Amino acid sequence: MKPDQIIIEAQIAYKQKHYQVAATTYETAAQIYASTGDELSAAEMRNNSSVAFLQANNAQASLSAVEGTVQVFAAAGDVRRQALALGNTAAALEALGRLNESATTYEESANLLKQIGETDLRATVMQSLSAVQLRLGHQLEAVVSMQSGLEEIKRPNATQKLAKKILNSPLNILRPK
Repeated sequence: MKPDQIIIEAQIAYKQKHYQVAATTYETAAQIYASTGDELSAAEMRNNSSVAFLQANNAQASLSAVEGTVQVFAAAGDVRRQALALGNTAAALEALGRLNESATTYEESANLLKQIGETDLRATVMQSLSAVQLRLGHQLEAVVSMQSGLEEIKRPNATQKLAKKILNSPLNILRPK
């Protein structure tokens, strides 16, 4: 079977919320790509598998699937996919309760996304970082992270606009006039 057909099967399984099936199907595609020497496509499939495993509540398998992909994307100079792989790694670490490692990894992802101007993706990562910081008891850092992510969005949706307004309210009170 060709990788393209396998990927379609994985996508269908994912859309139907059969996450475990999707994860293992993406792994099959990754193995095929790896056997042909296409390490970038294999790493992409392993990241997809990681996301599906996380949705299937299998955080350890999610972390195992994403291992090594950050380095593959970095070696290829693919900063966007490197940042996404870091985000997937951070999400798996968070699900495993390894919050300090998760926060550090989310920060790495956000920094790379900022470098390449991916503001919407960065905002999502910063929201995840903020949630981890809250769980760690770092409330002020969490607020700053959330604000940082929201400030760069060029066209915020209604929810993001409201969040910006709420987060800026205490700061407006403190600012000298």
